[in-house]
Amino acid sequence: MPRFDTDRHWSRLSARSALLLPVSWLYRLAVALRRWAFRLGWAKTHRVAVPVIVIGNVSVGGTGKTPLAIWVVQYLLAQGWKPGVVSRGYGGSASDDRVSEPVHAHSDPLRVGDEPVLIAQRTQAPVWVGVDRVFAARSLLYTHPECNVLIADDGLQHYRLARDVEIAVVDAALGFGNGCMLPSGPLREPASRLRSVDALVINGADRVAAPVPPAGQFGMRITPARIYRLDDPSVVTDAASLRGRPLHAVAGIGYPQRFFALLAAMGLNFTEHAHEDHHVFTAEDLDFGGDAVIVTEKDAVKCRRFAAAHHWVLAVEAQLDTAFGAHLLRALERRG
Repeated sequence: MPRFDTDRHWSRLSARSALLLPVSWLYRLAVALRRWAFRLGWAKTHRVAVPVIVIGNVSVGGTGKTPLAIWVVQYLLAQGWKPGVVSRGYGGSASDDRVSEPVHAHSDPLRVGDEPVLIAQRTQAPVWVGVDRVFAARSLLYTHPECNVLIADDGLQHYRLARDVEIAVVDAALGFGNGCMLPSGPLREPASRLRSVDALVINGADRVAAPVPPAGQFGMRITPARIYRLDDPSVVTDAASLRGRPLHAVAGIGYPQRFFALLAAMGLNFTEHAHEDHHVFTAEDLDFGGDAVIVTEKDAVKCRRFAAAHHWVLAVEAQLDTAFGAHLLRALERRG
């Protein structure tokens, strides 16, 4: 179910979400039992040869995990580390537990997922996907023995892969909705889970009302980086060149309104076209009679096969609290 379609039910205790509460209680019990199984050793965790940094959230939908993962990879590279990235590959068709595979900048996102392709494109770090992230991590390290740290993208609930550092992301605008677990609300784990992570990153603010881990909270902003042409990324333009033109903004991400709000803040006027997260785009989705179209960079990796000269891409980047990088390095050193 698309996140933008359920916001009105997940933001409050509507009649529909209230009817689903018994299912949510059962889901919460199952989540708690599963976590305790791993804590007590009834379910096995698997450690790999290098430190693992997990980036994730406790809620469904886009909170800014991928821009943060890209920032972490680039930051670690600048500090002399050699990171690799493992991901489930949501939105892709590779679903065999026994298979893991590398992802490159030009891999097929319909097979390996849009987010892994974007991370590979933006960082040039080794990226592997697999339903079994333990197998994917070991495959990556076998192929790239130079890697000395792994980032598990969207892996907070994947307890089979032992982690050394946990980073949770919360969107300040979305918060925790009505505070209920799936399917009555947006939570995959109780908000109290955040007390145990190593860092809480707040997308869109410096602080948010949330259970706070001992390390505290770190602010993050998603800002425009550049606008480039989908069919030729070497062609770059600015927002001014798109003002006053018929423009269509297309987004198939977890929270499309964030993309639209960013465009509006850039002074652009446009018609909104929101799709569900990981939407499989066709040429018709970007056909508006020759009018200019702007898409997210995550969606761009799926649209490049039918790109045209009037299709544009907004690249964004995460800007983190200056203390976050130092905190991350200290956490790695403590667990190393």
